[in-house]
Amino acid sequence: MKLNELSDNPGARADRKRIGRGIGSGTGKTSGKGHKGAKARKSNPKPRFFEGGQMPLYRRLPKRGFTNIFKTDYAVVNLGSIQRALDAGKLEAGITLDAETLQSAGLCRKSRDGVRLLGKGEIKAAVTFEVAGASQSAVAAVEKAGGKVVVLGGPAAAEAEA
Repeated sequence: MKLNELSDNPGARADRKRIGRGIGSGTGKTSGKGHKGAKARKSNPKPRFFEGGQMPLYRRLPKRGFTNIFKTDYAVVNLGSIQRALDAGKLEAGITLDAETLQSAGLCRKSRDGVRLLGKGEIKAAVTFEVAGASQSAVAAVEKAGGKVVVLGGPAAAEAEA
């Protein structure tokens, strides 16, 4: 077999349908679009969820609530996943764990507004954390293991001091 002898299997590539090229083609005159109406026109500018003039579903249903654009969005990391990373050798027990270290170890994708430490799972190693927020159970578990949690400035730091 040579490169110039290669070809597709029979029927693998269909010819382009030539519409509007006479009655004998089967797609002449109206070009397969039926007769008149918005769908037969060149441009069809009807709305995306158009329901034929009936009140659309998105307008029939009641609207509630809003999205707070100022809400702090933390990357959440649990103690159990940190212990697994320590056991696997992705993290070292001696260094201070901050957002960049946790991100490079694959424990969170983006630090967003900072990392929030949660107490799910248990930690055995004495580790120092520098995070934007931490739950009370996480702080208690880290201090029980001999570690330390430093809450950095921001809204979470104000909550921790109060």
